[in-house]
Amino acid sequence: MAQQHPVESPQWWLDRLWTELRERREYVELMRQYYCGDHPLPLVTEKARTAFQRLLRQARSNYVGLIVDATAERMQIDGFRLGDAETGDDEVWRIWQANNLDADSDLIITEAVKTSRAFVLVAPNPADPSTPVVTAEDATQAIVAYRPGSRRERAAGLKAWTDDWTGLLMATLYLPDGLYKFQAEKPKAGLQATVRWKPRETRSEPWPAPNPLGAVPLVEIPNRPDLLGEAHSEIEDVLDIQDRINKTLIDRMMAQEFSAFRQRWATGYELPEDENGQPVEPFKAAVDRLWVAEDSNVKFGEFSATDLGPYLKAVDADVQHMAARTRTPAQYLLGQLSNVNGETLKATESGLVSKVRQRQRPIGEGQEEAVRLYLKAAGDDRDLSRIETIWHNPEFRTEGELVDALLKMSTLGVPHEALWERWGATQTEIAQWSELRNQAAERIVGGDIASLYGAKPGEGVITDGDGG
Repeated sequence: MAQQHPVESPQWWLDRLWTELRERREYVELMRQYYCGDHPLPLVTEKARTAFQRLLRQARSNYVGLIVDATAERMQIDGFRLGDAETGDDEVWRIWQANNLDADSDLIITEAVKTSRAFVLVAPNPADPSTPVVTAEDATQAIVAYRPGSRRERAAGLKAWTDDWTGLLMATLYLPDGLYKFQAEKPKAGLQATVRWKPRETRSEPWPAPNPLGAVPLVEIPNRPDLLGEAHSEIEDVLDIQDRINKTLIDRMMAQEFSAFRQRWATGYELPEDENGQPVEPFKAAVDRLWVAEDSNVKFGEFSATDLGPYLKAVDADVQHMAARTRTPAQYLLGQLSNVNGETLKATESGLVSKVRQRQRPIGEGQEEAVRLYLKAAGDDRDLSRIETIWHNPEFRTEGELVDALLKMSTLGVPHEALWERWGATQTEIAQWSELRNQAAERIVGGDIASLYGAKPGEGVITDGDGG
């Protein structure tokens, strides 16, 4: 299909990216289903499958969802620094907040950790050129292609979706020299069938529409990227363990349903019959009932109940394997803590913290590229080559530990802004505190010492003999 048009022509890119997007959707949807707890039903024999349908749906415990949440909840963006600045950039943060990215950045990070990647789309804002439009895009609707031999130079981007109002397939192809919009009838045989695209023209803009950024405005936010340009979900290599846990759970539930209670038996007893000649159950089992037979040849006994302990131990073992592979602390998956002192808690979370810091780097690079684009769209002429993502500290520490560490760091000459950042203050708070500190310093330099000590003008301040 892609070879019917000249290489790198808009139609060639459309067919190529649409095909890749359809193939990728299967992976993304599978990861999303596992995250939501919609796992494949555990395997049982075909004869038992219909009878135990209810138990099958109950025999799913969603541990992989906890793994995603445990990782994503510790990745929070507090701001961006440009160049040698000590604090976050106000203009970057203004545009960030104007596009509701305080909340949407959490969605972007969670989707990337869950499904391997998410996307950010930047567009100029005709109504307010100083505030470009920045939106989060889903991995089932967006895809980016890179230049051969490069994992960073974007050659093309595509966003494709189904229009809710018309039922038509819509697609927008993003190339450095223009934006090409297409539409098509949705195939009755599904999206895997051949789609016949045609240009989607509007009265308000030409076709193709100009691209004022001169670059592909669709940016990929990858999780666990490799050198071949592929990204990976945080849970893709533990799905087999999750399936194994679900299989153990259904086996336990079936044993619990039929053999977890002691079954009694009797021999040498002639069953009574009803008026139709059908055997009648002679005994009713209950706590306050006793089975008695007049015939001395009748014997009673009971089968031992099935021990459910091995099933529970098997689940715990699989969960521990999953925790070790994903570096997720036991208190997340098993709800267990052998000791709650600070050092033990810190040791159990060290693997997760290290993993989160590693995941932050590629995700931060993608976010920084989006910042470059929207600053460029806003007409910012500063040097945008050096942008640093300011991440919230992923390590949970008690307030006493944190204050003690910051006090020790202050004796080494660490700037206040860096200490406030480690404390967890937002960039807005840091800017406010810096301004208050500067104002206080200006009053001292200007001789207004009395106001610093709460004295009224003209009252003066009593000092010691050294002038302190």
